[in-house]
Amino acid sequence: MKVLAMAMMVLLGLGSPDDKQTRIISGTIYNQADNTVLPGATVAIKGTSVATTADAQGQFTLVVRKQDKALVVAYVGFGTLEVPLTPDRQYAIRLVPNTVELEEEVLRGHVPGYSDRARAVVRPAGQPSLPMMAYLPARPLPGHGAEAYQPLAENTFHSPSEEPLSTFAVDVDGASYSNVRRFINGGQLPPEDAVRIEEMINYFAYDLQGPRNGDPVTIHTELAAAPWNPEHRLLRIGLKAKAVNATALPPANLVFLIDVSGSMAGSNRLPLVKTSMKLLVDQLREHDRVAIVTYASTAMLKLDSTPATEKTRIKDAIDELEASGATAGGQGIGLAYKAARKHFLPNGNNRVILASDGDFNVGPSSDAEMERLIERERQDGISLSVLGFGMGNYQDSKLELLANKGHGNYAYIDNISEARKAMVTEFGGTLFTVAKDVKVQVEFNPAQVQAYRLIGYENRMLGAVDFNNDSKLGGDMGVGHAVTALYEIVPVGAKGSFSGSVDPLKYQTPRPSPNTKHEEEVATVKFRYKEPDEDTSKMKETAVSNRALPLDQTSDDFRFASAVAELGMLLRRSPYRQEASYERLIARAMSAKGKDPEGYRAAFVSMAESARLLAQTQDVAGRAR
Repeated sequence: MKVLAMAMMVLLGLGSPDDKQTRIISGTIYNQADNTVLPGATVAIKGTSVATTADAQGQFTLVVRKQDKALVVAYVGFGTLEVPLTPDRQYAIRLVPNTVELEEEVLRGHVPGYSDRARAVVRPAGQPSLPMMAYLPARPLPGHGAEAYQPLAENTFHSPSEEPLSTFAVDVDGASYSNVRRFINGGQLPPEDAVRIEEMINYFAYDLQGPRNGDPVTIHTELAAAPWNPEHRLLRIGLKAKAVNATALPPANLVFLIDVSGSMAGSNRLPLVKTSMKLLVDQLREHDRVAIVTYASTAMLKLDSTPATEKTRIKDAIDELEASGATAGGQGIGLAYKAARKHFLPNGNNRVILASDGDFNVGPSSDAEMERLIERERQDGISLSVLGFGMGNYQDSKLELLANKGHGNYAYIDNISEARKAMVTEFGGTLFTVAKDVKVQVEFNPAQVQAYRLIGYENRMLGAVDFNNDSKLGGDMGVGHAVTALYEIVPVGAKGSFSGSVDPLKYQTPRPSPNTKHEEEVATVKFRYKEPDEDTSKMKETAVSNRALPLDQTSDDFRFASAVAELGMLLRRSPYRQEASYERLIARAMSAKGKDPEGYRAAFVSMAESARLLAQTQDVAGRAR
């Protein structure tokens, strides 16, 4: 009974510091005609970008704020229904199929894209049925299937005596963070494989000094106690790309490749794509060019390559797009590359920008086929950047693969603020490369390091010999980009279960004792890169002294990045999370917000607080069962 009482208190938000501002609601979506559940129905908070989808049992959970007034519920073949938010915590929502004869007419004026007749029924759980009027879409919204994420096996601890080198390609993408935020704001904890910690960390800007000696990238390091285990150390490696004035950037030959299939219907899909692309058009300069390729059941050239001086013409072509049909993604990519080659700029930025939910179901759609398709074009100097949209059927694994193989950025856009961040605030970094094939290799000193672990970058790992091999691709860094990587280090002499050991070998000579010549160094960090127009790499390196700062004396950036990593480990239920704590990471992030002119760090704190509440609810409810 005590456990049940605890569960009810958490579920109802009793005693929570967030109770006055937020609360958790839940409910089930039913078909009014036969009382079956509707898995995949979309539930959004009216007037916001916060939304979620019903699970296989038709159930949903949302975190709503005091000022939120209504939900908007939609499903394929049914109408949209506006549900007023009441003090109730649970809702049973019933949608009427479009094929059901409607019993009443609602004459409230014409709404573009909506019919004038509708009826649906909603009632709070346990309350009498209440009729409710709402507009139905003229075209049914697309269905929602399972979202797809690439499984990740977390990096483990390694002994520097056995594996002294750790090598990876940099990753400047932030798609995972905005996607994780979408889940949490929608009242759900994200799937564990949706959480790529390096992308969460690198979503944020960091106050790193750029290179001063003409190099495209400079390196910074910082060492302190690990917040989730004070006996361990946390090494932060920061790379900062040079800033370049927009007028000095090379001309751009861009092709917008826009998915206009039926799965892109809905307010958070094609309409948001159109707004995002128009924001990008506003940033283009007079010597840039844009073509538009669309694909649904077939691919077509919507707009041939047009000078950016004709912004009205480009925007008009974008405004004309409508969603319907199947998804010939492979055909669309092929036509987009053809358009890019037609106007190829030998010394320019040649790039295809794909906007899609990743649901390729016509033409070459396997990951292997898509990979081969874009690798050939990448070798000829045409990059592929990816903008992900939508929910419910979102194919993250495919879109991430395309961006990685296409030498381009990958962003997930769930609202207009995120579109502004990708298209306006980070315009140069998103589209213009200053260093390509950037790789990092860290050599750890066994005299000081008992074990080490790279946090994140699981799908960017390289072999030690790949570092000096210029045919092995790294990641690209754009104008002003910053990249952060974190290593957790077990110092020599520290006790714990992560170091591991094996019995002495019988047939091999024991390894010699560590070199004491550099005993004051914990590691050496090397990074290798190529200039955008060169094929031979250059290398820089720096040594990291074994002088760890107390955590409270580190930079704001160090403490904030560590808080983001800690949240990522908790969301992934990482076996390496140790003493990670929502309360401590939230407090640390709040103290490390710094200037935060765009409010992104403050928004992280709010998101982490919601995640804490959801995790607490899930944990106590699970124990009550």
